Amino acid sequence: MNTSSRKNKIITVAAKLFKKKGYSAVTMRDLAEALDIKAASLYNHIHSKQEILSSIIIDTAEAFTDGMEDIKNQSLSTQEKLKMIIGLHIDLTIKSPDAMACLNNDWMHLEEKLPYFVKMREEYEQNFRTILKDGIAQGEIANRDSEIMLFSMLSTLRTLYIWYTKKDGVDAKTIKRDIPTTLLNGIIK
Repeated sequence: MNTSSRKNKIITVAAKLFKKKGYSAVTMRDLAEALDIKAASLYNHIHSKQEILSSIIIDTAEAFTDGMEDIKNQSLSTQEKLKMIIGLHIDLTIKSPDAMACLNNDWMHLEEKLPYFVKMREEYEQNFRTILKDGIAQGEIANRDSEIMLFSMLSTLRTLYIWYTKKDGVDAKTIKRDIPTTLLNGIIK
């Protein structure tokens, strides 16, 4: 296995462990055991547990930020933009529910990358908020409190990884079809 794929495997297994036990409870020894290698061998591929956490969270947060920037800059209706934002959350959750768990549960353990992460999160939420407010101003969505809409949508989307991993029989196609409709029917005129 080459160095890059070994590092990716370490990150994938670590995300599963972080989701299961929490970042603070996972040791390098736990990770080595899960990978069936010696703990010292981990350091041939990564420098620290913090590096792994940063990689998981920052890569995921950057995927959200990049996706939001793309959506925000498109000439689409508010409804289309909101559907794309919901789709972004669904796609990233389906791709890696373990990384989503780390993003939501362990971000506060970031050390030097914490300010960068917080800035990305705040910008993401502000862009989401702006799309909602623009939709209200243009009469495309119901004139309700944008903070309540933002909270309601993000609460559902940020915790989708919990529900998705426990729901047998609900496929990605159904989720992609029904969640946007469910979330938006309450706000679209």
